Amino acid sequence: MAGRILLGTQSWSFRSWCGPFYPEEIRSSEMLGFYGMVFATLEVDATFYGIPAEPVLQAWRGAVPPGFRFALKVPQQVTHDSRLVGADEVLERFVDRVRCLEDTLGPLLIQLPPDYRPSDEHQATVERFLARLPADVAWAIEFRHRAWSTPRLLDVLGEHGVAHVLADGRWYPRETLFRLAETPTADFSYVRWMGTGPRLTDYAEPRIDREADRAAWAPVLTGLADRVKTVYGYFNNQFEGHSPHSVRAMQCLVGTVPVEPTTLHPQGDLFA
Repeated sequence: MAGRILLGTQSWSFRSWCGPFYPEEIRSSEMLGFYGMVFATLEVDATFYGIPAEPVLQAWRGAVPPGFRFALKVPQQVTHDSRLVGADEVLERFVDRVRCLEDTLGPLLIQLPPDYRPSDEHQATVERFLARLPADVAWAIEFRHRAWSTPRLLDVLGEHGVAHVLADGRWYPRETLFRLAETPTADFSYVRWMGTGPRLTDYAEPRIDREADRAAWAPVLTGLADRVKTVYGYFNNQFEGHSPHSVRAMQCLVGTVPVEPTTLHPQGDLFA
């Protein structure tokens, strides 16, 4: 039996989405609830900048339907400031806090900076860090240097059941990502589409043709679903210009029937 493919966006509270995705008159406090009626998962960037208060997390959990999953970035204090060293207290507080999401808690994303290059010291640091991660939470780690994907690292990730993030962007050749997808290191997979084109600032509509890119990824996702229980995938606005469109287009390719936002409000016309 194939695993689930859950697709969503990276963040959700963009005012430029009002009209083409959200109703024009929607309040910021209503966005997450609307989003949860259309997509089944969300990558939260806000947790990278600080640990949310418990009432905020409870509000998130209450806004989404059963089966929804939040993927949360680990705070930058752990990954960028401390660089995985001496940050156990911050990480423990973060994990203890986000457990209140209960059944809506998906994977936690450890995103390392591009200048965290592979070395014997960094390899040892990563191995010690992974060995201390709580086993009751799903973990994914993103390396932004292609030389990290060594057999030794993949063995360590597999030993601890930590997913190697497949980030479609400037850091890894796509053929490397497709090769890594053949041997997942956890019982779930985590894919991120970041884009490599010009920097975009208006996210109200698709501005880059990514049809061929999605077509190349679709069989990889369905292949992953044959190997793991859940495939999580998140589109950045920079990939195509409007990540809700990117998600729905990919859903069509992998056999998921998209929810039409215009059936939930009459104002949107982008997807009519």
